[in-house]
Amino acid sequence: MGPFTEQELADFREWFGTTPEQLEMDTFRKTLRELRGKYHPDNFEKFGDDVVRQLATERFQRIEKLAAKLEDWKSGKNVDEPHPQKRPGSDPLFDPRALFACKEMRIEIRTGDKDLKYHLFGTFYRWLTMGDRFKIPESNAFLIADEEHAGRSIGFTESIRVYLTFEVDDSVETIVDWLFKKIEGRADALLIEGELVAVDYNSILIAIKKRSYKQLAAKTE
Repeated sequence: MGPFTEQELADFREWFGTTPEQLEMDTFRKTLRELRGKYHPDNFEKFGDDVVRQLATERFQRIEKLAAKLEDWKSGKNVDEPHPQKRPGSDPLFDPRALFACKEMRIEIRTGDKDLKYHLFGTFYRWLTMGDRFKIPESNAFLIADEEHAGRSIGFTESIRVYLTFEVDDSVETIVDWLFKKIEGRADALLIEGELVAVDYNSILIAIKKRSYKQLAAKTE
C-alpha cells in the first residue's frame, strides 16, 4: 500500500483505474489533464449553488493533492505515512492541557452509499427519529438524529444530519476515530457547522477541535 491511505487508494481506482504501483506516468498525466478539465470549479458556476461549488473545489483539491503525492512518491521523495499526527507545539489545539466540549455541533454527511446510515448506527437507524440520541462507543459522547432533514438531489441520494455533543472528559480523538472509520470510503462530502471538511482523519480532528476548544487546564503543582 505504500504511503497511501485506504481512501487514497480508492480514489486512485476511481479516477485512474488502477493502483499507484501499476500506474504508468504517461497514462497518469493524460488522465490528470482530463480530470482537471472535468472537475475544475469554474465548470460548476452555472449551477449557482454554493454547496455544489464547494464540493467541486474540494474534489479538485483532492485530485491535485493526490497527484502531487504520487509524483513525490514515484520520484523517491519522502511522503508522509497515513494519518500523520501533526502537533505543532505552539498550537493550543494539540496542547496536552487543552479542554474540549461542545453541544449540538452540526455534522452533515452526504453520500450515495445507501448502507452508510446502517454502517453508522447499526440496526438502531431503523428506530432513530428526530431528537433521538445515539451514544458513540467507548465514550460518553452522543449524536442527536435529525431525521427530518432532506438532502439535495444534485449528485447525492442521501444527506445524513446529526448533532454532536460531548463533555471535557471525552476524548476527541476517540470520537473522531469512530466517525472517520464509519464514513471513510463511503461519504461523498462532510460538512461540519456548514463548512466543507475533507474526509480524512486529521482534517476532521482539527475541524472538531477548533469548534469545541474551551481552554487550557490549569497547571497542577
